Amino acid sequence: MSEMLQDIRQQAPDVARPEYGSPVAGTSSARRKRIVIVGAGFAGIAAARALKRCDVDVVLIDRRNHYIFQPLLYQVATAVLAPSEIAAPIRQLAAKQKNVSVMLAEVTGVDSNSRSVDASSPAVGIRRIQFDYLIVATGMRPSYFGHDEFARYAPGLKSLGDAETIRAKILSAYESADTTDDENERARQMTFVLVGAGPTGVELAASLAQMATITMRGQFRRIDPAKSSIVLIEGGKRILPTFSESLAKKAASRLEELGVKVVTGVKVEKVDENGVIADGKRIPSATVLWTAGVAVSPIVKLLGAKTDRAGRVLVGPFMNAPDVAGVFVVGDATSVVCDGRPVPGVAQAAIQQGHYVGRLISRQLKGREPKRPFRYFDKGNMAVVGKNFAILESGRLRMSGFVTWLVWVFLHLMALPQLQNRRRVRTQWLWSYFTGQRSSRLIPEPPSAGNTPELGR
Repeated sequence: MSEMLQDIRQQAPDVARPEYGSPVAGTSSARRKRIVIVGAGFAGIAAARALKRCDVDVVLIDRRNHYIFQPLLYQVATAVLAPSEIAAPIRQLAAKQKNVSVMLAEVTGVDSNSRSVDASSPAVGIRRIQFDYLIVATGMRPSYFGHDEFARYAPGLKSLGDAETIRAKILSAYESADTTDDENERARQMTFVLVGAGPTGVELAASLAQMATITMRGQFRRIDPAKSSIVLIEGGKRILPTFSESLAKKAASRLEELGVKVVTGVKVEKVDENGVIADGKRIPSATVLWTAGVAVSPIVKLLGAKTDRAGRVLVGPFMNAPDVAGVFVVGDATSVVCDGRPVPGVAQAAIQQGHYVGRLISRQLKGREPKRPFRYFDKGNMAVVGKNFAILESGRLRMSGFVTWLVWVFLHLMALPQLQNRRRVRTQWLWSYFTGQRSSRLIPEPPSAGNTPELGR
């Protein structure tokens, strides 16, 4: 243990500051340590905030200019909320925290020997940024289990762009069904297949079912959206494998009440423009959505650290990347065990890890020992299954039903990134609850010819 503490306390030799310059305008940073955080998700933002009172320069790099409250991403995909209602600009953090600088770029290289990362942006190309400490918080991306060709026909749900793509596919399917005279094609357009019955798949299926039966009611003359076929396919024995079996059964029963057909123990063998083939049977569908698996960001491989079979970094007890001094990995890209159990890849775990590493670095720079290795505090696991029904599991506590749904509503409202998000989401939820309508049912138009912006010009 003492050797490991000595390893993670090891500081990099002094290096010349890169062309990128001082993160804080008008501040001399010749003697300040630089902490580079890659990824502005739950873990990255938590790490940056934990360094607020630390005399360092924090460079937060992300290829997006916003961070997302991912637990509500499915509501953007089903037109309940607009993208701006669950996202916030990353630069708002820089305005509140003077030691933070934000860079809109994508990290393409990591060199632990020279203590630098390469960040690429359309405007200026590749910039090399030196670091004294590196925190990798890149999150996950959809995994198609070796069948990347499925991605063309079955989008995942990890970003606002994904959510808007899914929303457009769903709404376009109903428009096409209303237009065609071919009954078989109409049935295909009104069949929606979701692959993967974890929390995202279950929540998305339930929201889609209520959109078809309530929101769309009476708005088409040639079709009845309530007759849509929504199929949720799970390769395992049951849905929601991270929940207890009793709660999973209640969720499955609720889905069936909403009109969702749940199929378990079946593997998807092929996805193409005509639908899916599962267990040797073809399911014709114009809209296939992938909510099955996740894979780590390619950046993790650049670290040269040991990984598990899923590609996640096998971090040490202090969230440090073994054999790479001053480098930490937090969030979904890590494989860490606490109290004999693997830490789940959920938002609360990412937040706790990011906060822990930020505080640990702050203590190290003050010459203090880490208080203790990282320990995950499980606050419980929740999933919402449509209007008025949610499930909650926390230790031995298991709840389901309307009261649990109210708890879910309150917790998610309070967890949104900023006050204006909470107010807008609360207003929209109240409107949808009492009217059944969803105000974000928009299909984006393609850019007009000649009006496509060129970055860097």
